[in-house]
Amino acid sequence: MTKQQAPCGTWTSPITASVVAAGATPLASLMLDGASLYWLEGRASEAGRSTLVGSSGELTPAPFNVRSKVHEYGGGAYAVSDGLAWFSNHGDSRLYRVEAGAEPVPLTAEGNGRRYADFVVDAGHRRLVSVREDHSAGGHYPENTIAAIGFDGKETVLVDGNDFYAAPRISPDGRHLAWLCWDHPRMPWEGSELWLADIQEDGSLANGRLVAGGPQESVCQPEWSPGGVLHFVSDRSGWWNLYRFEHGVVQPLCPREAEFGGPLWTFGGSLYGFRSDDEIVCAYVEGGVSKLARLRGGVLTEVATPYEEIRELRVNTQTVALLGGAPTLALELARIDLEGGTHEVLARSIAQLPPTGYLSIPQSISYPSANGRSAYAFHYPPTNADFAPQDGELPPLIVIGHGGPTGMAASTLKLATQFWTSRGFAVLDVNYGGSTGFGRAYRDLLKGQWGVVDVEDCVAGARHLAQQGLADPARLLVRGSSAGGLTTLCALAFHDVFKAGACYYGVSDLAGLDADSHKFESHYNQYLIAPPEQAERVYRERSPIHHTDKLKRPMIFFQGLDDMVVPPQQSETMVEALRARQVPVAYITLEGEGHGFRKAESVVKTLEAELVFYLRVFNIPVPAGLPAVEIENLPA
Repeated sequence: MTKQQAPCGTWTSPITASVVAAGATPLASLMLDGASLYWLEGRASEAGRSTLVGSSGELTPAPFNVRSKVHEYGGGAYAVSDGLAWFSNHGDSRLYRVEAGAEPVPLTAEGNGRRYADFVVDAGHRRLVSVREDHSAGGHYPENTIAAIGFDGKETVLVDGNDFYAAPRISPDGRHLAWLCWDHPRMPWEGSELWLADIQEDGSLANGRLVAGGPQESVCQPEWSPGGVLHFVSDRSGWWNLYRFEHGVVQPLCPREAEFGGPLWTFGGSLYGFRSDDEIVCAYVEGGVSKLARLRGGVLTEVATPYEEIRELRVNTQTVALLGGAPTLALELARIDLEGGTHEVLARSIAQLPPTGYLSIPQSISYPSANGRSAYAFHYPPTNADFAPQDGELPPLIVIGHGGPTGMAASTLKLATQFWTSRGFAVLDVNYGGSTGFGRAYRDLLKGQWGVVDVEDCVAGARHLAQQGLADPARLLVRGSSAGGLTTLCALAFHDVFKAGACYYGVSDLAGLDADSHKFESHYNQYLIAPPEQAERVYRERSPIHHTDKLKRPMIFFQGLDDMVVPPQQSETMVEALRARQVPVAYITLEGEGHGFRKAESVVKTLEAELVFYLRVFNIPVPAGLPAVEIENLPA
């Protein structure tokens, strides 16, 4: 069938903003209890709350919201043992116990100022062992510890003295506890430590000893084999690889230029597990693509799956349960039989996918960037079963800088990306220097260079596609959220490639970020930008708020009013500066939203406003049915 020619950006698409908002059910936090599988599902229609789901159905009815606020990013919000579940409730930060068919029962005291995450069940001592964040003293920053919470609600500190803790893990015989810790100014992917201690009969710890890690080594995901051997992931080789600690010796299991772990932004992540003492099932990233494999006797054997991104997995003797996605598959929860090879999908983030004719299949590309290095990205060409560009028309390009900034762009089907490509926009999702998935050296390219290397790689990517005839050089756009928001602002302030931009809860004032940031990230800029003695000068050089005289391109800002990571003041100050300089600007605020938008109405509002903004900036006719957007200083 002949496609209708129409200006890029005006194409009609079944992938509406409402479909994007309603069609994606967040899936996260897998857990196996024997043969029973549990996970979290997001409910966009219920203000974005997360609920605990198992094979018997939903365990946490509204208004319970299974979510931790430790480190603000949370994760590790529940644990399950012998059919009983314990979870952190977002609304009051209390721990609750629940079993199928019963109402949740509170375990911890109301209003105690404490938050809990990454907890495990210590059945022998009738308690949970948890990362605890204590805000009760009322100081600027909370106190972090590893604490025991008895089934009677009594709390006891087990480990303290470090700034941060994660991943307390009890050996199968209940006699040993392993955990991770690190201190300011480091983030856990810069340098962290793995410790091990003996659990005494009274539940206290003794004989604590350092197993691995240090200021220049990042350790993550400690796990015990069924026989009681401690395993972990370390980047001591330059790549996050698997190791075990046995008889006082650390042994590499599979040296490889691949990533078997990831940055510890949230608690409870899992990328490997044990089928037996002799066999590990794991996921690893190589060349920006995830693979599933079995590791036995040092030999890594790939397991065929349809997935190119595996976010987490859990393993037992017969099966692996995983969250995976691919360019034509939105994130889904699948169970794979390791013997028979059968593949069962248990839950899908998108119940019904759009017709394939409206889906853009990304191409993984590398391209030259500044100072002779290469950068990586996924290029999505505009795709629509019914429309094609007008003769001679090149599509506008949206360049996306991911958040993190140690995050990673993946190729899993995302309706939010297809929203743009099915309307005639090309998209470039950039894994700039600093991104995870390409080894420590690539990750460390951003050391002292945030706002420089990431921006250079986004600029180079836009130029590369324009030079290849894949994008209109006069209609290059840049968008980003959080750390990607700084990338967006710096790209517009310090380069002349992009013609407009969209900033979602982005950083504009690095000094202000330090002053307002929560404990977890309060020293991160020492790594990303500069040490304290140089900070004032470099912050000023790098912060877009001090260079608004260089901003001449239209911008739209989106900000959650409850954001504790990048407070609204960061966006408001920037908007005021652009208003004063008569630069076209739009500002959309969202009540009840924090760092990342969870409500369906928020997703609809922001996507449609961003689309209208781009169309009006480029004088493209705005299709009927889209909302009016106030853009100050934009000529009629």
